[in-house]
Amino acid sequence: MTPKKSRGIIAYLLVAAVLIFLAVFMLPRLNEKKSEYTYSEIMQHFDDLEVTKYTLDLGSGELKLTLKGQEEEITYTVPNVSIFKEETEGYRLRYNKANPDHPLDQDYYKITDNSWIITYIPTFIILVMGIVLFIFMMRQAGGGKYSNFGKANIKAQASNKKATFDDVAGAEEEKFEMAEIVDFLRNPRKYAEIGARIPKGVLLLGPPGTGKTLLARAVAGEAGCPFYPISGSDFVEMFVGVGASRVRDLFETAKKNAPSIVFIDEIDAVGRHRGAGLGGGHDEREQTLNQLLVEMDGFEANESVIVIAATNRRDILDPALLRPGRFDRQIVVGYPDIKGREDILKVHTKNKPLAPDVNLHDIARTTAGFTGADLENLTNEAALLAARADRKAITNKDIAEATIKVVAGPEKKSRVKTEREIKLTAYHEAGHAICTYYCPHQDKVHEISIIPRGMAGGYTLSLPEHDKSYNSKMEMHEEIIVLLGGRVAEKLIMDDISTGASNDLERATSMARSMVTRYGFSEKLGPVVYGHDQSEPFLGRDFSSTPNYSDEVAAEIDAEIRCFVEEGYSRAEEILTDHMDQLHTIAQYLIANEKIDGPEFERLMRGEDAAAAAVTEDEAEPEILETKPATESSMDAYAKDLRERQETDAEPGEQAVQDLTEE
Repeated sequence: MTPKKSRGIIAYLLVAAVLIFLAVFMLPRLNEKKSEYTYSEIMQHFDDLEVTKYTLDLGSGELKLTLKGQEEEITYTVPNVSIFKEETEGYRLRYNKANPDHPLDQDYYKITDNSWIITYIPTFIILVMGIVLFIFMMRQAGGGKYSNFGKANIKAQASNKKATFDDVAGAEEEKFEMAEIVDFLRNPRKYAEIGARIPKGVLLLGPPGTGKTLLARAVAGEAGCPFYPISGSDFVEMFVGVGASRVRDLFETAKKNAPSIVFIDEIDAVGRHRGAGLGGGHDEREQTLNQLLVEMDGFEANESVIVIAATNRRDILDPALLRPGRFDRQIVVGYPDIKGREDILKVHTKNKPLAPDVNLHDIARTTAGFTGADLENLTNEAALLAARADRKAITNKDIAEATIKVVAGPEKKSRVKTEREIKLTAYHEAGHAICTYYCPHQDKVHEISIIPRGMAGGYTLSLPEHDKSYNSKMEMHEEIIVLLGGRVAEKLIMDDISTGASNDLERATSMARSMVTRYGFSEKLGPVVYGHDQSEPFLGRDFSSTPNYSDEVAAEIDAEIRCFVEEGYSRAEEILTDHMDQLHTIAQYLIANEKIDGPEFERLMRGEDAAAAAVTEDEAEPEILETKPATESSMDAYAKDLRERQETDAEPGEQAVQDLTEE
């Protein structure tokens, strides 16, 4: 233990001892009952010669006296012992003169003088017990945790759990950027000789689960230097000034062990824009941010200490934190592409046995939009399913079930549903699926189910086969059609509508609003962005702001949103009316079997016997597993045939749009 820490503990012990002593000393007086007698009443008994016996304690001033003709003793605390002794001096002579027949004996009163040591022995005992209890609590709390409020809560990284760049997959460009920092920490002289300055800070941006924290740990593991991780929320406490003190302590520790890396996870907890929010900013948080700004680029040199921070809310960070000299480099860690997802799957299945029918490339192709955390969860869920079924390896069936479980949630087969609910759900999901089938820019149907999962009573799942960087106007139009297909199917078949389409309507309306106000897809309103960003994080800024468009434009926006939604509804109604026989086929199959997978759905839409085709496929499964990599051409041929059939069924106007889109 350092001398500084020892002095701090001694100071806390002394303060605790004084507080306990005062508490014990004052407690008897605070709890002391007020006497029902006054001093004048007591002295009146002496003046009337009624006291036959009394005892006085000079130490505490306690007076006990017995009156003539009474056996009960009166207790009173004398305020001033000296004055009382003067006023009662010669009382025995006066009493004997007035009562010669019954004089007082020599022991009619006693004066005691208890030593202060004897008086305060209980106090000292309680004081010693309090100090012992305080020391015991400090040891139980981790050797003085209560005296370390101003210390940074740094967790040491275990040497056997250090990550490397081999553990980071699907982020090759991001690793290349971070490798420069690793090289600087290993060979700082090479950069100093050419006059280069390494970035003081690196800000990792991106959606949750993309591997920002893992990338920072890998940098520390590759560089082999001290790594000081801390969360942004660890700086702020209930005590004023603790956050700034912890920032100072963190950077002092890092400077003593330079070159080193400071990693602040979720920096948005402490780095929010100053002065924002309803009623002003949080003073303690702003003091912490100010100290962080000074430590990163202030008067004192901050050499060989690199700050890495991670956040998924760059929009709320203070501009002073993002300027050059503090966070010089900002690296976006986005969603992995198909190759990145395949590499991530290889990392997470490295210690998991896989069956021969598992193809990681196919899994990566059908998991577009999954983050690294999602893929890790997928492989873990598949392993749990395989273990639950007592299998020694993970099969493709486990992977497929785990994918749906991650996306939609676990099945709820025990939920009791009426026949009407089953029929309504079946036609609702069949409406979604058929609209998806006849919208050429939508992803293929992967599975349809009327078994409840998560918050949904049923689902139609379409997994993307290709990565998309953006969506076209036609794709968003078709998505509105697909979303409204369930409501249209309910209206056509049941001649009634239900609340089951509430989420579909909400998503369709939100998409139409984005098409009008954010993407400029409305020909009437033109390529203009209306309104404020919906992700505005500051209530204080948004609370008093007004829309940047007139009431007339607001009415036009509402009309255009309604137009997009109604066009989608009409198109969905047209598709389902023209293919009513297929709607009945899919719905009846769902009522009988509860689920339809992608291949069965395709066969039903082509009018084939799905049950017979399924038996044929099961019998031919060994050959399919062996020749799986070579089936890509057949899938391409089927996709080409599907496009030709859709073009034949399309109306002249739609045909022109499809030709233009394909060109």
